[in-house]
Amino acid sequence: MRIVQVSPYSWDAPGGVQIHIRQLSQQLRQRGHDVLVLAPGDVPGMREDALIVGRTFTMWANGSVAKVCLSPRALRRVRRAFDDFAPDVIHVHEPFAPGISVQAVLSATAPVVGTFHSYFAHDTLEGFIYAAVTPLLRSIWRRVDARIAVSQAARFSAASRLGPGRFQILPNGAEVDHFASAKAATNVPQGRKLLFVGRLEPRKGLPFAIRAFEQLAPDYPDLSLIVVGDGPERHAVDALSPALRERVHMMGKVTYDALPTYHKAADIFISPATGAESFGIVLVEAMAAGLPVVASDIPGYREVARHGKEGLLVKPSDAAALAAGIRTLLDDPAQAARLGENGFERSRVFAWDSIIDQLETVYESLAKLPRKEPVLVAV
Repeated sequence: MRIVQVSPYSWDAPGGVQIHIRQLSQQLRQRGHDVLVLAPGDVPGMREDALIVGRTFTMWANGSVAKVCLSPRALRRVRRAFDDFAPDVIHVHEPFAPGISVQAVLSATAPVVGTFHSYFAHDTLEGFIYAAVTPLLRSIWRRVDARIAVSQAARFSAASRLGPGRFQILPNGAEVDHFASAKAATNVPQGRKLLFVGRLEPRKGLPFAIRAFEQLAPDYPDLSLIVVGDGPERHAVDALSPALRERVHMMGKVTYDALPTYHKAADIFISPATGAESFGIVLVEAMAAGLPVVASDIPGYREVARHGKEGLLVKPSDAAALAAGIRTLLDDPAQAARLGENGFERSRVFAWDSIIDQLETVYESLAKLPRKEPVLVAV
């Protein structure tokens, strides 16, 4: 089958959607499918794994940075790519994201799968904007032949504004064996270790992790905090005293191959996201490594790690609540071990083999539909 995967976000920027598309495309190619990825990026042109259709600019949305492309030339390249590749199915990620994704849905000549990755709470600025532009999105909504949401939270975010329609819940896949079989990193301190992984931007909640560590550190002199990732909030650690600052190890960006070695070296995984998370791939990866999780009690996370089963879910944006959850596991190693074992078992639900089987069924059903007439948009 000939399949196009469309990313609205820069192929050269870190992000869950891009990682998902990379892994999904690799899995599909291993199963014999011909896959073309279309995405914006730093340098337009064909690469080994994607066709970069145009350069991006940076915008803030939903507590995170997004690099998107609105170039008329890039949008024309999307249309030409469809003509040249002649796909059987076009899989558009974030169909409502401005730029490449919207153009792909409107220009599609083949059946369209749309995956909705995002969650926008109704009481946020982004939620109000989403509601305001809903009438403009209906034509795009109608041209998506199969709608997939990565979680109930992502489904609700779209369906509560545009109508329920038909949705299949298909979570993001994870390379669970990559995390289960890793060896522990050696460039970390001795003693017990908390691990934070993510982009260091407001919605990931690093300052709450720092403040929770500050509350715990005097009672647990062997405790340290490992932070993997980079971003504008990297300086949150500077609020600590020099003595505590030495116990926080900022690893910056690490390669995907190296990432699970930090999981294997840690004792507890923490994810104090402030909200807007539609899924929790970082939780899945931590669980695959056998780590107990202490994370925010937010919609997307509840569908991955269940409170008291694979982890402890605590009040978001509350350093004291995060510290209390961590303290519970530090003081009760048996409970921490039980949560870690349960998490390892649950991580298998999100293994790629199962996800690809379901997605192939969707593709095969759509490939039988007649070809589409593209909607011509002046650009």
